[in-house]
Amino acid sequence: MSQPQQLQQGYAIELYFDPALENQVLKAWNVLARRQISTQLIEIESRPHITLFSTDSIEPGKLENAVRSFAAKQESLPLTFSSVGSLPNDNNVLFLSPTPSMSLLQFHSQLCEALRKEGVDIGDDYRPDQWVPLCAVAQEVPKNRMGDAFCVLRELKLPVTGYAMDIGLVEFSPVRELFSFVLGNTVEV
Repeated sequence: MSQPQQLQQGYAIELYFDPALENQVLKAWNVLARRQISTQLIEIESRPHITLFSTDSIEPGKLENAVRSFAAKQESLPLTFSSVGSLPNDNNVLFLSPTPSMSLLQFHSQLCEALRKEGVDIGDDYRPDQWVPLCAVAQEVPKNRMGDAFCVLRELKLPVTGYAMDIGLVEFSPVRELFSFVLGNTVEV
């Protein structure tokens, strides 16, 4: 077995799912782990999500009020994971891709605007005109297992539908949630 790579460090604002949709994603993680294809998301204690924003460093306190206020103005968001994909980089990430609905794209754009008002720089990967929404289901998949992993994910019987229910800030890796808020509610989760 190869040596584990140094885990990336940083912060991310993540969109979380209703329990049924989260369980569908966890099922994929668990099957990939049982088949010894990828266990990294489980090992770093991640939670199924769509990353809305990520950065190497930020003052978390600077974001808490902005995210709380943003979340309070939103409603749960319908999501449909309709395809499987991979990113063209060396991390060998496989993901479920949500149908890029107008409501999802507007949600992301409004969050970016709220962050900009707080003086947060939105990196190129998360700018509304370049963001690729995705829900990672495997990372660091060995190249010789990519085909196996795609076959496993094709068995999920897509599309899978549900709702985004809350939004949170995490520090990684390993993943540690700093705060989260239910959409449409000002009470902390």
